[in-house]
Amino acid sequence: MNTQQIQLKISLSDQLNDLLQSKAARLGITVTQFVKHLIIKDVETEEYPIFRMSERTEKKAEEAMEQIDKAVDVKDVAEFFKNL
Repeated sequence: MNTQQIQLKISLSDQLNDLLQSKAARLGITVTQFVKHLIIKDVETEEYPIFRMSERTEKKAEEAMEQIDKAVDVKDVAEFFKNL
């Protein structure tokens, strides 16, 4: 699985940084791994939000799926529009 990642920068007090480093060292992991673990444990019971699309959007999606056989495979968008 290839997932896009972001980099998160946070500012910590010296005391909190020392506590994090100490805890991570006791666990034999990096601070980054420890913070990821904390985040995962905090959100593991959360449900991923699912949003229902509007009736208008649902209708447009259904119409598009009905016309999928008319779809055109475009390799180069600029070239496609240039040749229209």
